[in-house]
Amino acid sequence: MRPLPASSRSIARSLTGVAAALTLLAGTAHADATLDKIKQRGKVTIGVLANGGPFGSIDPATQQLVGWNPELARALAKGLGVEAELVQVQTATRTQFLQAGKVDLLIASMELNPDRAEILGYAPTPFFRVGGTAAVRKDSGITQWSDLRGKAVCVSQGSSFAKPLTAEYGAQVQGYKSSSDSLLALRGGNCVAAVHDSTLIHPLVRGNPEWAQYAAPIATEILPAPSVVWTRKGEADTIAAVDKVVQEWHRSGWLIATEKRLGISPANPYLVELQARFKTAAR
Repeated sequence: MRPLPASSRSIARSLTGVAAALTLLAGTAHADATLDKIKQRGKVTIGVLANGGPFGSIDPATQQLVGWNPELARALAKGLGVEAELVQVQTATRTQFLQAGKVDLLIASMELNPDRAEILGYAPTPFFRVGGTAAVRKDSGITQWSDLRGKAVCVSQGSSFAKPLTAEYGAQVQGYKSSSDSLLALRGGNCVAAVHDSTLIHPLVRGNPEWAQYAAPIATEILPAPSVVWTRKGEADTIAAVDKVVQEWHRSGWLIATEKRLGISPANPYLVELQARFKTAAR
């Protein structure tokens, strides 16, 4: 397996520092009003990303949000002792929805990186880990990230994958409003690859007959990072309450069971690692 690119190693070091700083500041930060408002109204509004597949979609029969992100959102509300109100968000605008107060929290396939941690708060215990994968035509000849140099690559607007694709691999990145638009652009020949979370790409090319001519041949993921629940900056009370719920998900094995029930594969070894860590800590 090829080593992670320099930017990924740098991000990993930066995230360690960010988490440490959060721990130090949590005890001294001013109490936030969000948790009190959630408790008073008996409801938490959570923005979720539903771009298809087991991680989030709309059930055509009920028009309800289903999948990993929605299930985690509902379980989080239950852990907080309130009802859940789910709001579907888009990749390009999910941060603005949170900052503007349209939602209280985000569970939106939005991985932790230093840039996002500068402007948003987050519960430090991750609930998943994921990186970017490229979908390409099987006859494209693309087998590694460096093969994208000088070629058009489709991503979602606001995607964290745009920076390393440009800076490290010399790709010509094109941003689209949503992952669906990006994937349609790939199908239309506007780019040679579409780069999105591996949790979106792998089920698509593996199980959808409409994508039989496409594959995800690059073995490594770009910019692998932990998935976290996002809050507004400085909301120490909310962060502490959310983090307690997420830790219990790991301790009880609920996340691993939910991953299996939803048919998410391959199973994420990070969940096993985190469950072992929190079960040991509970002793």
